[in-house]
Amino acid sequence: MRILHVYKDYHPVFGGIENHLRWLAEAQAARGHDVTALVTNPAGMTTTVREENGVRVIRAARLATVASTPLSLSLPLILRRQQPDVVHLHFPYPLGEVSQWLLRRGRATVMTYHSDVVKQAGVLRVYGPLLRRVLRRMDRILPTSEPYIQSSPWLRPLAARCTVAPLGVDVKRFASPQPARVQAIHRRYPGPLLLFVGRLRYYKGLEYLIRAMQRVEATLLIVGTGPEAARLGAMSYELGLAEKVHFLADVSDETLSAYYQAADVFVLPSSHRSEAFGIVLLEAMAAGTPLISTELGTGTSWVNQDGVTGLVVPPRDANALATAINKLLADDAMREEMGARAQARARAQFDLPVLVDRVMAVYEQTLSQAA
Repeated sequence: MRILHVYKDYHPVFGGIENHLRWLAEAQAARGHDVTALVTNPAGMTTTVREENGVRVIRAARLATVASTPLSLSLPLILRRQQPDVVHLHFPYPLGEVSQWLLRRGRATVMTYHSDVVKQAGVLRVYGPLLRRVLRRMDRILPTSEPYIQSSPWLRPLAARCTVAPLGVDVKRFASPQPARVQAIHRRYPGPLLLFVGRLRYYKGLEYLIRAMQRVEATLLIVGTGPEAARLGAMSYELGLAEKVHFLADVSDETLSAYYQAADVFVLPSSHRSEAFGIVLLEAMAAGTPLISTELGTGTSWVNQDGVTGLVVPPRDANALATAINKLLADDAMREEMGARAQARARAQFDLPVLVDRVMAVYEQTLSQAA
């Protein structure tokens, strides 16, 4: 099968959607499919084509980036020349979606609906009327969780066109023990250890987690970089938490799983609906680490089952975060049980082969209906 993925960025650009796209595309290629990823080039004004782990990655020349949206005159022209069986859009990326809506490449079009457009309200005022047409044109829409269909004003009217396809991770990668690296982390940082992984963006809610650390006797490791890094670092220093909160920037793929395994609790304190799923929750679950997340009406509290794989608290509430963290840190047996249930849930529902099976089944169904 010839598969074309369309989005704005691809690995090594760091982010949940970028990781998902890469893992899915590479897994499809490993099954013998002809897979291309059409994205934009963060390096600028040239178009590049490379094969990366079996995936043909076309990075179209990028003119500029406006409201987090890369602009490219080349991308629609390149799309027009493609001859896929299935075009798989990854929303939100208006240029890719509108280009496919106009050009209608392939015999079927599916869209993974990662998140509503939340922050770029100005873009949505312009794009909204067209977006409704784009969504209605999709052969199948793939929200990443059932709650998101009901909470999204864009998906709710189109529920009949939706098939839930949760994101996935390579569970084995995060579950394989790394005792030497874990011990090195424990020697460097005094326990107990709390962990956050992700881009440091406004909707991650890290300011509430940092404030919570005033009531928690533990060390918080923050893995990731982003536009909020300087502000959060200054905030940590001003609150007298420099010895308890450590900003590690990005870590290598090889050592990331060791940080998950070293952590006593993984915390995703997201504050806004822009956190539609939280793929880092899956990574922590695969490592057998109990979770704390927030109730946003999205997929985060569907992935992390309250009282089963971890605890769920209200968003933007430092006191609730501190209470939940202290509850888990005080009960070794609870943490162990929740971590084991989290890992079992990751293997059953979110392992990468499960994701690929679900997506390929949607492709085959849409192609058969188009025949």
